[in-house]
Amino acid sequence: MRRKQETTRTDDSVVLQDVRRVYGKGGNTLVALGGVSISFGRGTFTAVMGPSGSGKSTFLHCAAGLDRPTSGTVVIDDQPLADLNERQLTELRRERIGFVFQSFNLLPALTVWQNVTLPQELDGRRTNRAQVREVLDRVGLGDKHKNRPGELSGGQQQRVAIARALVARPAVIFADEPTGALDTQTAADVLELLREPVRTQGQTVVMVTHDPVAASYADQVVFLADGMLAGSLVAPTAEQVADRLTHLGARAAARLRAVVR
Repeated sequence: MRRKQETTRTDDSVVLQDVRRVYGKGGNTLVALGGVSISFGRGTFTAVMGPSGSGKSTFLHCAAGLDRPTSGTVVIDDQPLADLNERQLTELRRERIGFVFQSFNLLPALTVWQNVTLPQELDGRRTNRAQVREVLDRVGLGDKHKNRPGELSGGQQQRVAIARALVARPAVIFADEPTGALDTQTAADVLELLREPVRTQGQTVVMVTHDPVAASYADQVVFLADGMLAGSLVAPTAEQVADRLTHLGARAAARLRAVVR
């Protein structure tokens, strides 16, 4: 895989510059992202929020290399994604990016250990067993490594997904509604697990969420509206986030009513 030299290493894990994503052609197009420029520093935890249809999912997919933008540049760990073909992009995602999703995305036929080490196996890399054990202990599943997902609670399955994301020690972890299917206490435990590698390993977490309480665990919250950046909050509280979301939602509803008229 082509990479920049270490001498060019920056303080940002993720950089988006004027990223646009347009779906459709001709007169039947949808602008999901309208030219977003933002960076996420190493060792930071950012929540991305916005009203329904604001472009949150498209933003995450473009930032994580799951979808190619129509125009603009995305750089992850100093590697411009546009320089990579599909095979190289897949390799980068396995080596430098961790993913945590609401639906866990675990394989039911595999054990906890096998699910956690699957990306390394697919990449042909030798598993560091001591490292896997350490990560499983960190997420509280050291005694569950032989269990299969169906034998675990939802919170435990999400812990497996987090362990899978952490074990390769990626530069950045992208989380898409990671607490959406969990009860309040389990969600709090999962969010603390996401905060831990930021504090101790200097990793970067970018999390899309609709929950103001979840967002309050982040260092900052970035808001999207109509595919554009719509402000941010540093050291947010749940109340501040909820108030900002209410304001953005009201603006979006007003624009929709104007279009319908």
